[in-house]
Amino acid sequence: MPAESQVQISPKDDALGRCQERLGYAFKDRALLKAALTHASGAAHRLDSNERLEFLGDAILGLVVCELLYQTFEKYEEGELTKVKSVVVSRQTCAAISRALALEEFIVVGKGMSGAARLPVSLMAGVFESLVAAIYLDGGLVAARDFILRHVRPVVDSTVEGSHGANYKSLLQQIGQKEYSATPTYALLDEKGPDHSKCFLVSAHLGGKRFSPAWGRNKKEAEQHAALNALNELNGQPPTYAAQ
Repeated sequence: MPAESQVQISPKDDALGRCQERLGYAFKDRALLKAALTHASGAAHRLDSNERLEFLGDAILGLVVCELLYQTFEKYEEGELTKVKSVVVSRQTCAAISRALALEEFIVVGKGMSGAARLPVSLMAGVFESLVAAIYLDGGLVAARDFILRHVRPVVDSTVEGSHGANYKSLLQQIGQKEYSATPTYALLDEKGPDHSKCFLVSAHLGGKRFSPAWGRNKKEAEQHAALNALNELNGQPPTYAAQ
């Protein structure tokens, strides 16, 4: 029997019932839901935690988002699709969805974390990915896809702007307010070129950190590029735009 199904639960577990209502999905196997909500710090054994589910959920989330972007934005090239995907499946986005669902109420963590005022972004993101996998194992790809799209479509809509890419400044602002209780700022570091054809170097700042700067043909474009660099770095990825 898979380790995810070995978690013992009570048939009268009201918390799981409330969680299912919050998720909009009723599990046939509630042990999967219990496992998805159990962080390694609160599990008797790591195999009883949501780590394996998180591994699977990450792949399913990527598949569904790629399929959505591929079918929706037919004129987008690979690079543009990749940029949007990196934002939509980022840890910050997954954590924000978990917080919007108020899943902190149901997550099982160890004593060392139970008193924390705010659970880490990585933990909250992992719970969302674990739930994706749990729903997939319980109800199949159609159920998992429905759950994912219900929550990521608004993120896609807010990320994609026009035919030239994404509104990265807007998304960075959303993440800044939700995860850091702060608004990003932008600093003009340099400019070069003749007056009629200047380029501008801008860096994004959030939570006391300065992210990799980026050039743009105008200040607005430079700020968008700098915001994307910040989003990538927050997600543990290298910056898209170089400062050279």
